[in-house]
Amino acid sequence: MNRTLAYSTCPNDTFIFHALVHGLVKAEGTDFKTHLHDVEALNGFATERTFDVTKLSFAALGHLRHRYALLRSGAALGRGCGPLIVAKPGFDPKRLKEVPIAVPGLMTTAHLLLGLYLGQSPNSAPMVFDTIMPKVAAGEFEAGLIIHESRFTYADHGLTCVDDLGAFWERETDLPIPLGGIAAARDLPKDEITRIDAAISQSVTYAFAHPNASRDYIRSHAVELSDEVTQSHIDLYVNDFSIDLGDEGIAAVEALMDRAEKSGLIPQSEAPLFV
Repeated sequence: MNRTLAYSTCPNDTFIFHALVHGLVKAEGTDFKTHLHDVEALNGFATERTFDVTKLSFAALGHLRHRYALLRSGAALGRGCGPLIVAKPGFDPKRLKEVPIAVPGLMTTAHLLLGLYLGQSPNSAPMVFDTIMPKVAAGEFEAGLIIHESRFTYADHGLTCVDDLGAFWERETDLPIPLGGIAAARDLPKDEITRIDAAISQSVTYAFAHPNASRDYIRSHAVELSDEVTQSHIDLYVNDFSIDLGDEGIAAVEALMDRAEKSGLIPQSEAPLFV
């Protein structure tokens, strides 16, 4: 069976999926045609059920639980890896509820966390994530919300960290921060979803066991990143939760959905997270 598989160009995703898409591990009975896009683009595609299996921000999944079921493998969760609010030195954090904030998309988990942090819907200006720091540094926006490898380079733009939304989440819940996961369309056969989930888990395990095997593939999609930043990105976002969410990972995702529902930031849903 041919299926479409979509994930981002970020080093954590190319590291995770390298073995699967290069035939080093198999999802029995399923062949994939791959599509790589920015995560916010993937969130948008999912509203139209464009891909069979796709990376999604957990915030986007909160809007799409009727259409997509979460897999236990391939996720980005952890501690000390949350989105950062950045600004030029001297910015008054009390002004965050007033000023427009450059954000990496309205369906990102970063944006959802910002809403939980502020206690209200943010005054948001969405844009591609790697344009945020230059725009804040140039004075086009007083504050920006950064994700991915930007957390390693914001100081190079003369910016300072106003607050760490991952640390905020951990203070509030004592749980790891759930950023993004892999979801399968609910119209796929359940047994096939189970096989795909197992294959992604095996792909992560292979990546850890053969860390150099995916280097060229990762580099081909991260051409503007140094080797050091690329490895730091992988180390931060790929971990045991990527092999299997486990009880703690599931509790973190459920807590995010529950808090977001109660805050009115995502719709109520009766659909279960998993198939």
